[in-house]
Amino acid sequence: MTQLVAIIDDLGPVVTAFSGGADSAFVAAVAHEVLGPKRAHAVTAVSPSLAGDEEADCRQLATEWNLRWTPVDTAEMERAAYRANDIDRCYHCKAELMDVVGPIADNEGATVILGVNVDDLADHRPGQRAALERGAVFPLVQAGFTKDDVRLVSQAMGLRTWDKPAAACLASRVPYGTSVSVEILSRVDRAEAALHGLGFRQVRVRHYGETARIEVVESDLENAISQRTFIIEAVKAAGYQYVTLDLEGFRSGNLNIGVTESSSGASSHS
Repeated sequence: MTQLVAIIDDLGPVVTAFSGGADSAFVAAVAHEVLGPKRAHAVTAVSPSLAGDEEADCRQLATEWNLRWTPVDTAEMERAAYRANDIDRCYHCKAELMDVVGPIADNEGATVILGVNVDDLADHRPGQRAALERGAVFPLVQAGFTKDDVRLVSQAMGLRTWDKPAAACLASRVPYGTSVSVEILSRVDRAEAALHGLGFRQVRVRHYGETARIEVVESDLENAISQRTFIIEAVKAAGYQYVTLDLEGFRSGNLNIGVTESSSGASSHS
């Protein structure tokens, strides 16, 4: 923790890309504690890719922690390369984020920081490359923080986000090669929100046309089967015709299976 504090202190004014997840929330909270509200600014990118309940939680966290917080609209959906949804979709999303957040940081003489941790470097995440190319800094990586470290220190700090389930952008529910649209993202958002309402904290609704493939953690599979009637009703109400349950359970980033660095031209930071 001492090293992370020193890294953020050395950066001076910072703008944290604040999605409300465990990692970015931790970075925003530490930056606020180290630099104070005048030099630490948390900014949330708002678009159809961000689940509605995540935007609401960002707002609530900012209030609870007295963060200087600003929601900003991003327009990744206007980028044809993003909508095409190839294996580098995340690159175009982060490029848009930096195009919007970068000028805010420039106006404040600040550095954009992201909540990327060491574990993230092992997955296919080309958005990291886009952020680095545009001057963003990853303090958690520099300090050697893993996801477990983030959760452990967050818990010690009393941050309620310490055990918050991972919540990647809604476009991550759409298989590569299937065009992303506002209608699809809205459908996924409604379906997942309904499942959260049924008590499932960690859930993914993978979009396959008229079919929803639901992932819950393995310990929730029996509960999902017992609530099958309610799940079917909720997911169909969101706009799907067929509802399936993946018996392998939740796997973060499983649509990246088979994607290699060589196929994307990504570096080790992707």
